[in-house]
Amino acid sequence: MSLVSLSTFKEYLPEVQGTGSDTELQNLLERVESAVASYIGFPKPIASGDATAGPSLADRSYTLYIDEPDFDFPFILSLPIRPLISVSSWHSDIDRVYGSDSLVDSSEYELDTTLGRIVLKESATTTIERGYRANKVVCTAGFVTAPSDLEHAVCAYAAHLNRAKQTQGKQSTTQRDVTVNLSPRTMPPEVKEILFNYRTFRRIL
Repeated sequence: MSLVSLSTFKEYLPEVQGTGSDTELQNLLERVESAVASYIGFPKPIASGDATAGPSLADRSYTLYIDEPDFDFPFILSLPIRPLISVSSWHSDIDRVYGSDSLVDSSEYELDTTLGRIVLKESATTTIERGYRANKVVCTAGFVTAPSDLEHAVCAYAAHLNRAKQTQGKQSTTQRDVTVNLSPRTMPPEVKEILFNYRTFRRIL
């Protein structure tokens, strides 16, 4: 199920009447949301057990492996997705066993949900390990509801692609002996501008 509702998306397609295209439009909306999630750096939700599942903007459960804390702030572990909703468990283990002895107690840290970061408290006795997959975090992250600008970006991009279906693969078309150049089938600049502020930690757009 998409984060943006089909009824909201259809507001961007006044030329579409009735419900005959609803299934097709819903499929397009879900694919565009997955493409947007991938573009801003969301990982695949491997905790779902579905190897075919793509990135999703909607909140899901994730199992994430992070090598090291922030370089400038060794007490902060930045996750590759935001917003962060909750953390079920966090193991910091250079040996990658992730046993009970490496479980970081939730009383040792607090969550920066907006920026997707786990922050050790000043009173914490734990240190964040550095090494390949040294930190294993099981969490829930993503959007419960879509912010209005993100919703607009998804709908604008999906509407752009829907209108381009009839001329897919063409750079121009001729109408009444007049050649019309078609817009590229790439993500519109206004969509990229909105998504820039949603990029995840260390994601370069």
